[in-house]
Amino acid sequence: MKPDCPRTGSFRNKPQTQLQPDQLTDAELLSNLLYPGKPDAKSEHDSECLLQSFGGLRGLQIASRLNPGEREGLDDRAANLIRLAHELVRRQLRQSLQRGVSLTSPAMTMEYLQTVLRDRNREIFTCLFLDTRHRVIAAEDLFQGSIDGACVYPRVVAERALRLSAAAVIVAHNHPSGVSEPSLADQAITRRLKDALLLLEIRLLDHFVVGDGPPVSMASRGML
Repeated sequence: MKPDCPRTGSFRNKPQTQLQPDQLTDAELLSNLLYPGKPDAKSEHDSECLLQSFGGLRGLQIASRLNPGEREGLDDRAANLIRLAHELVRRQLRQSLQRGVSLTSPAMTMEYLQTVLRDRNREIFTCLFLDTRHRVIAAEDLFQGSIDGACVYPRVVAERALRLSAAAVIVAHNHPSGVSEPSLADQAITRRLKDALLLLEIRLLDHFVVGDGPPVSMASRGML
């Protein structure tokens, strides 16, 4: 933590117990997470310093996964609490896609994919298996790769879809570089997946690429 972090003068005198979580500033919210039971001007100042040092809440979330020597100022306890908070959000979104939920909103799908895939330091390939009414049967990470690629096997996706009696599939993967533009390799594996699933009368509805910005839909780009 930077020792010369200035006070912003934005801290409240009003007890935070009177405020709803969505009414708290980022510093107040972080203070309640890291210093439960004793949010005060000092804890809020320390939280504000962390936010400034790491570039906000997302920067803190990314830093929390780094080795201690790579996140100076963010101790192990704070890093662990931030990771736990992110995991709670990830699981809540995964449970919101439990069996029976119909994916009628692209925004809901993209929010889930962004939360589970963005900022991962390795490529992760995930699948949403759907029934005939596009209701979620399962959401699963099937492949994990390196920082610049992952081996995806269409046969494995097809076998899993058959086991789940899926009628349609949405797939997605992240680019750790942050660039969400589909690569030539992404386009090639999408075609192979589509062809493999089509033989089983299973539709590939979309392939999303997740980076720093909004996820890119390959279907909307005419790449499917």
